Amino acid sequence: MKLKPLPLTGAYEIERAPHIDARGIFCRLYDYEILRGAGVEKPIAQINHSVTNGRGIVRGMHFQHPPAAETKIVSCLEGRVLDVIVDIRRGSATFLKWCAVELNAARHNTVIVPEGFAHGFQTLEDRATLVYATTAPYSKEHESGLRCTDPRLAISWPMPPAGLSERDQTFRPLDDAFSGVAP
Repeated sequence: MKLKPLPLTGAYEIERAPHIDARGIFCRLYDYEILRGAGVEKPIAQINHSVTNGRGIVRGMHFQHPPAAETKIVSCLEGRVLDVIVDIRRGSATFLKWCAVELNAARHNTVIVPEGFAHGFQTLEDRATLVYATTAPYSKEHESGLRCTDPRLAISWPMPPAGLSERDQTFRPLDDAFSGVAP
């Protein structure tokens, strides 16, 4: 496993090195020492599984407010997605900047999304299966999100965002009053 810093401070891509032979593939999804090297000190509290059917579907851009803020470790086990993160940490040098990584089942890569980031993805194939490990359990009272088409973010989606959930459609565009979340 190789830890690769992303352009937003605290965010990383993990490039895994699967063992491939005639029987198939063996690959490590979780490595405590690698995560510690990326600054992830809290234990994994929850593991989530997501299957999305349809090309161009966007899920996100989700985050949780403190004290339920979470780090997410996201891997694609089937298909391909464009995984997008937005820095919403108050006072950060990269506040409201975004970056994207293609998560691809064939590449065996993972994204570490730190606390204080919004996260979402768009499917690049007709079906994508993701697994997320999080450092905090889901908390409905602390959940929030950003509009994936917010002009202030100007996320460059490869396809027009489709299939937004009712919840994701209700996120309001950012205004000057948005100061982010406490780091």
